[in-house]
Amino acid sequence: MAHKQAENQDAHETTKKLVLFAAVFSSLISPYTISSTNVALPTIARHFHMGTVLMTWVPMVYMLAGATFLLPLGKIADIYGRKKVFTYGLALFTLASASSGLARSSPMFIISTAFLGIGGATVFGTGTAVLLSVFPASERGRVLGLSIGAVYLGLSVGPFIGGILTEQLGWRSIFFVNVPLGLAILGLVLWKLKEEWAEAAGERFDLGGSLVYCASVVAVMCGFLMASHAGMALLAAGLAGLALFLYWEIRVKSPILDWSLFRHNRVFALSNAATFINYSATYGIAYLISLYLQFIKHLSPQGAGLAMVSQPVVQAIFTPYAGKLSDRVEPQRVASIGMGLTVIGLAAFAFLGEGTGLWFVVAILALHGLGFALFSSPNTNAIMGSVEKRYYGVASGIVSTMRLSGNAFSIGTALLVFSHYIGEAQVTAQYHPIFLLSVRVIFVVFALLCLAGVFASLARGKMR
Repeated sequence: MAHKQAENQDAHETTKKLVLFAAVFSSLISPYTISSTNVALPTIARHFHMGTVLMTWVPMVYMLAGATFLLPLGKIADIYGRKKVFTYGLALFTLASASSGLARSSPMFIISTAFLGIGGATVFGTGTAVLLSVFPASERGRVLGLSIGAVYLGLSVGPFIGGILTEQLGWRSIFFVNVPLGLAILGLVLWKLKEEWAEAAGERFDLGGSLVYCASVVAVMCGFLMASHAGMALLAAGLAGLALFLYWEIRVKSPILDWSLFRHNRVFALSNAATFINYSATYGIAYLISLYLQFIKHLSPQGAGLAMVSQPVVQAIFTPYAGKLSDRVEPQRVASIGMGLTVIGLAAFAFLGEGTGLWFVVAILALHGLGFALFSSPNTNAIMGSVEKRYYGVASGIVSTMRLSGNAFSIGTALLVFSHYIGEAQVTAQYHPIFLLSVRVIFVVFALLCLAGVFASLARGKMR
């Protein structure tokens, strides 16, 4: 009996290590892709003759596609198995990477980017749920810190490696690199990981609610980005669809979104609100600074990537410690301090100009890195620690949806401002003053938004 228990314990420890490796590695590959793509965007735009607005749609489509499908996929993972959905998501991400690298036109590239976003979001969201299915609550902050630290490591190596690949091998190589990495992780999971986690097995999947939800999210985000009467109509239709979705979910027997998670769980509701606000105010930083360094400071993609590396490096270093700290200190306090530092950094970027020193940009990016580190893993720890195990897939899907919706809102805000000031024109020398004005306006909006997020973070209450 003792020998059998020892074997089971060894097998469980092996599973924990394998799940941690797969979750950490898959958490790295998606942010690497989008951050390296951001650096290569000016080159990609020139290749496909894209204007400023169409160029901004590339990261927008990536995030919008992921945000649309995350919640239904989280529920599917809880019902049919988190490992199964994780492997399908990884396979889609790998296939879409190859398609993006082979794209011969801007429509094909943007469509491939959309599937890339769905695969990347599925891998990240489901990977977190699998991770917390295996590790006990006492280790939750630590493993979340490692997983989210890998996200920031991907963000740190993305601009640097993406810049080198773009200059030396061409922008297509950014996507081709993902193919062998994705296949390697996929093979390891299928070969070694035998367990499955599906605490909601037996429940029915709400297909009708899922279709209404997906259509409504797309309508809201696209309507928000279209500065026209058609855009307003689309936005109104999307909001009406979301209202219908919530009405339906309250009454259906097996909803994809259990509304009681928000109505009766203050920590869960306000922590997700803080997630959305934080990413809405911060995701556009890397995109804007990348453009600023290349258009205004005349750095190459490789040089811009190197200058931007301070932010994600600081994030990668401090995120695991912040996650571990949130196992002992109230996540509310740690996350709120992080958002406060981010407000300071955003306000500083509102003063960018042609004569701004490169050292200033690097220093403020490092400050943002510390703010992100203190916010992300403690906030995720608070969210996942406030729900039962059978909701892990849905909860992980919701927090990832908040993150990606915030990302899309962030890029959407930039898109609206650029559309107002620059329109469809390419950012040539004559448009540099207008481009700088646009960037400063965007950072003012982001700073005010993040300041509101500090209050949302403080209002959530204590988890313990």
